[in-house]
Amino acid sequence: MNWIEKCWYGNSKLVWLLLPLTWLYSLITAVRRLLFRLGIKKQHKLAVPVIVVGNITVGGTGKTPFTLMLCQLLIAQGWRPGIVSRGYGARITEPVLVTESAKSVDVGDEPLLLAKRSGCPVVVYPGRVKAAEYLLQQTDADIIISDDGLQHYALGRDIEIIIVDGMRGLGNQHLLPAGPLREKRWRLNLADLVISNSQSLPYADGVMQMIPGSAKSLKSNNTLAPSAVSLVAAIGNPARFVNTAKQAGFTLLQQHFFIDHYQFTEADFSHITTPILMTEKDAVKCRHFAKADWYSLSVNAQLDPVAMTKLNTLLTQLRSTYGT
Repeated sequence: MNWIEKCWYGNSKLVWLLLPLTWLYSLITAVRRLLFRLGIKKQHKLAVPVIVVGNITVGGTGKTPFTLMLCQLLIAQGWRPGIVSRGYGARITEPVLVTESAKSVDVGDEPLLLAKRSGCPVVVYPGRVKAAEYLLQQTDADIIISDDGLQHYALGRDIEIIIVDGMRGLGNQHLLPAGPLREKRWRLNLADLVISNSQSLPYADGVMQMIPGSAKSLKSNNTLAPSAVSLVAAIGNPARFVNTAKQAGFTLLQQHFFIDHYQFTEADFSHITTPILMTEKDAVKCRHFAKADWYSLSVNAQLDPVAMTKLNTLLTQLRSTYGT
């Protein structure tokens, strides 16, 4: 845990030094919300329904597995979902339709994983409205999922779903940079559905569990049976990946954690004992230089019955509203 995470999730006194910046951040975000509320800044309503999957904290909460599960659910109900995402770290000047052959450095690691796993069209661009309009122009999508777009108020939305890290919660409940919050806890009350990842929280509607799948080779169709491995992860909360790997039956030789969205090079693995086990999000960045004994562990999101019932109710209401 680095020093800033110790401030957010520990008992570090350094948080007090950051509070003046937090007050400034709070003022800026409050003014921005007010401008949208007064109509000075416009919210754009699209011709198709929009579901926003986001969070009020920085760092990983499990949005990508949830989005993949939501895509499968929508397809099963007859929808044609498309996804818009920022494309974190990629230098994008115009909306880009992600292909499976794209490089993560060009489109972002999470959008590339979403495109590979979901089978749905994915468009990346920081401006969610422009991304969504481009998606509708280029594909036959009839419903849009905005990945990590909760604070992008310019894009109108029909359903808001917030994912919270059940292991870390809301930390010290301060706004950035003194805490991990993009918006204060009251924002949860405005969402249609609040899901806690991995364990229950009193302010969540239900719990999402990460169910491990098989460990697949980055270079072939081979799979790895539970055994001793070196874990590699560049995600927001690597402790969750540790738990998932252990749940799948793996024991750990080494653990190597990098900053979220880190762009790997082959040299990063030169002193790591094989076999290597990494997340699917990291695997999409390493396939072009991977070795035969590098594997990725898939995970699938599973909602508890209460959360699934509420989600299905929201989707039923959505279909009724749009008459499709």
